[in-house]
Amino acid sequence: MDGADETGNYTAAGVTRRVPETLAGLRLDKALARMFPEHSRNRLQKWLREGHVSLDSRAAKPKQKIWGGERVDIRPQAGPAETAFRAERIALDVLYEDDAVLVIDKPAGLVVHPGSGNWQGTLLNALLHHSPRLAAIPRAGIVHRLDKGTTGLLAVAKTLEAHTELVRQLQARTVKRDYLAVVHGVVKLDGEVAAPVGRDPRSRTRMAVVRTGRPALTRYKVVKRFADATLLECSLATGRTHQIRVHMQSLGHPLVGDPVYGGKRRGGPKTTGLRRQALHAALLEFSHPVSGVRRRFTAAPPEDLRALLDSLE
Repeated sequence: MDGADETGNYTAAGVTRRVPETLAGLRLDKALARMFPEHSRNRLQKWLREGHVSLDSRAAKPKQKIWGGERVDIRPQAGPAETAFRAERIALDVLYEDDAVLVIDKPAGLVVHPGSGNWQGTLLNALLHHSPRLAAIPRAGIVHRLDKGTTGLLAVAKTLEAHTELVRQLQARTVKRDYLAVVHGVVKLDGEVAAPVGRDPRSRTRMAVVRTGRPALTRYKVVKRFADATLLECSLATGRTHQIRVHMQSLGHPLVGDPVYGGKRRGGPKTTGLRRQALHAALLEFSHPVSGVRRRFTAAPPEDLRALLDSLE
């Protein structure tokens, strides 16, 4: 969530207060910030603009002056963060489900968790519709994420016990996660990248290999070489944000189609039909949180990635 002021539970119930004499002469928007410190200034200004604030039963204006004693009525409105955790009828490709765990094959374009700019239409909203009891589990049972443009396998816990156990396995690095990635250039040898990943100091919306970042390890194997691209199998030993994308870029082999880390490259494979990074979570393996039995799941590459590989032949 983006800031503490976005996490309150607001309702449509009105709040009425009298303007104290000590605020006489102030503009209404500034007076409201002092009268209603439980709400952020941005939220109060938004309610003012949208007509949810009245002064002595009349529509209020942000810049009008107050003189003390006026009656202020506010009708708090739910913000996007308060309405984000709602069930939505969104189709899910469920590969496996029992009483403890759910494994899905995520399509490209589906955001995993609500956040700034994506408060509805996420995997979390779909999960709450698929299984309403997930509302009692942190993040509706989501224990690891895939980027919006990345396809493939995700595990979801259906109980608190399963959630705790899967998180423990992720922390212990016993969950196996293998990805198929198509990168620019010809990769000659198998290898690994052990480089810390953190926020890019030049752009807070990007990640980068930085000295102050969190430890990250990606192992990769060459699956197939093409004239100007390589299909890799990348295995995550850690799970940092954008880890594979950042590590491959650091080697000079950014993912084909990557809108953030691909850079402006001349030549290279054509990506007609691929409107995202060429990255697919193809294998997921973990110990079942109840039985302890090792479970292994695979998902074939989606159509757009298969089309890219065909075009490279």
